[in-house]
Amino acid sequence: MNYDRERGQAAPEPGLRLLPWETPEGKPCFLRTDNSESLLSRVADDLEEAQLRTGAEVLADAETVLADRAAGPLTLRIALGRTSTALGNAIRVADSRATRPTPNG
Repeated sequence: MNYDRERGQAAPEPGLRLLPWETPEGKPCFLRTDNSESLLSRVADDLEEAQLRTGAEVLADAETVLADRAAGPLTLRIALGRTSTALGNAIRVADSRATRPTPNG
């Protein structure tokens, strides 16, 4: 999944939560709920946390690759690809959290 905030992934109406996955066609998924503890909300929260943990691991791996002067082009491309995906996930989480309805309105 490559998140593109310019591709029109904003919620089609206020109060919808951007979920951390897409449809098979690559379209964003949204959730309407007034219960932040619903099953789907918790699944989305868990996936966001996993994406952020993975992002931290990918960052550490990228730093290791960058520090290795012997790293070849393929190793650098793989590290950059993983880093790009992780950064896209982190931006999607940030965008989702920035527009998420607050519990008190």
